[in-house]
Amino acid sequence: MALESNERPDKPITKFESMLKTDDVYFFDAEDFEDIVHHYLNHGKISLAKKGIKIGLQQHPGSIELKLLQVEVMVFENQMEKAEALLDELQLLDNHNEEIYIQRANILSKLDNHEGAIELLQKALSITNNSFDVYSLLGMEYLFMDNFDSAKESFMKCVEFDEQDYSSLYNVVYCFEFLEDYEGAIVYLNGYLEKNPYCEVAWHQLGKQYYYKEMYTEALTAFDFAIISDDSFIGAYFEKGKVLEKLGRYKEAIENYETTISIEDPTSHAFLRIGKCYEKLKDTDMAKYYFYQTVHEDPLLDKGWLAITNLYYNKRDFEKAVFYINKALNIDGENPQYWKKCAKIHMALENYDQADFAFKQAVDLGNYELDTWLKWAEVVKINGETDAAVQILAQGREFYPESLKLLYKSVGYLLLSNDPINARIMLMDALKIDKEQKKLHLFTENFPQYGQSEWTQEIVKKYNKTK
Repeated sequence: MALESNERPDKPITKFESMLKTDDVYFFDAEDFEDIVHHYLNHGKISLAKKGIKIGLQQHPGSIELKLLQVEVMVFENQMEKAEALLDELQLLDNHNEEIYIQRANILSKLDNHEGAIELLQKALSITNNSFDVYSLLGMEYLFMDNFDSAKESFMKCVEFDEQDYSSLYNVVYCFEFLEDYEGAIVYLNGYLEKNPYCEVAWHQLGKQYYYKEMYTEALTAFDFAIISDDSFIGAYFEKGKVLEKLGRYKEAIENYETTISIEDPTSHAFLRIGKCYEKLKDTDMAKYYFYQTVHEDPLLDKGWLAITNLYYNKRDFEKAVFYINKALNIDGENPQYWKKCAKIHMALENYDQADFAFKQAVDLGNYELDTWLKWAEVVKINGETDAAVQILAQGREFYPESLKLLYKSVGYLLLSNDPINARIMLMDALKIDKEQKKLHLFTENFPQYGQSEWTQEIVKKYNKTK
C-alpha cells in the first residue's frame, strides 16, 4: 500500500532508501524524485538513480523532468539512439524546454561534434531564464575545440552569475594562462578582488600570475593576502615558499613549506622543496634527510630520486649516484634529461659503453643540447670509434651549424680518422665564422699534435691572405 509522506522520514533520500529495503511503497512528489535522482547521479550511483527514475515515472508518468533525467542516464550509458528517440517525444510535448537542447548538445559532444553542440547550447541560451549552467557547458565545448577566447568569455559569464563559482574562476584563469596573457589575468583578477577582497582563491591565482611574470614582490603580497583571507590555505603557503626561493630567502621558504606540513599530512613535494632549500644553504645533511623523506613519502616521485642523485653526483660519489639515477629511470624511462645524467655519471666512472648507450637514449628521446653531442662524441672516441664520433658531431652540427666547439672538435676527429681533406674543409668553415681566430685554441689546445703543425699553420696563413 502507498503511505502518505508524513508517515515516514521527512528527507526524501532517507525515505527512498528505507522504501527499497521493504515491500512498502512510499509516495513522493515529482520534485522529490528529481532530487533523489540528482543525488545519486552526483555520487555516481547510476543503478540507484535508474531505480529512482523508474519508480518516479510509475508515480508521475507525465513528468518531463524525470524523462529528461532518464535521457541523461541513457547518454551516460552510450544509449544514444534511445536517448534521441525519447528526446523527439519530449520535444513534441514541450518545444521550449531548454533541457531538451542541452541533452541533445550533450549527445553531440560525446560524438565529438562540438560545433553542433555549441549551436544547440546557443539555442538553449535563447529560451532559458537560468543561463548559468548553459554558459558553463558552452565554456567546456569551447575548451574541447581549443577556442580559449570564447571559453574564457563563457566562464566569465558564470562568474558574473555567481562570484563564488570558483570552478569557473579557475577556468577563466586557465584560459588566460594558456593564451599566455598573464597581464590580462592580472587585470581580471584585480577587478574581481575589488568586489571580493577576501577571496583567498583569487589572491592565490593572482600571486601565481605575478610569479609567471617574475614580479616576485607583488606575488608575495598576493600570497600574503590569500593567507590573511584563509590562514589554513596550504596552496598559498606553498606558492609563497617558491617565491621566497626565487628571492634567495631560503630559511623563510622552509618556514612556509613546514607550515603546509603542520596544517595537513606531509607531502612529498613539500619535503622535496625543503630539501632543495637546504641544498642551497649548503646544509647537505639536512638536504639529504629531506630528499630521503621525499622518496619515503612517495617512492614513485622520480624527482625525489633525481635530487638524491644530484646530491651524490656533486659530492663525486658516482657509485651511489648511478644507483639512484637508475631508480629515477625505472619510474620515467622516457625522460631524456635522466638519461643524460646517467651518461655523465657513467662517463665519470669510466664506464664508456654504458655512457655511450645512455647518451644515445637521451638523443633518441629528444635531447639535442650542445654539450650532449660533444660529450657523446668524446665517449665514443675514447671507446676507439673515431669514425662514429665524427658522425655524432655531424648530427650535432645540424642543430648548431655555427658552433665553433663542434666545428673545431670535428676538425680534430677528422684528422684522427685520417681524413685530412674533410678536416681542411671543416677548418676553413670554422675560420670563416671565427674571423679573428679568438676560438682557434679550441682546436690547438685540444689537439696539440695537430694544433701547432705546419698543416694547421699553412691553412690559417692562407685563410688570412684571403680575408
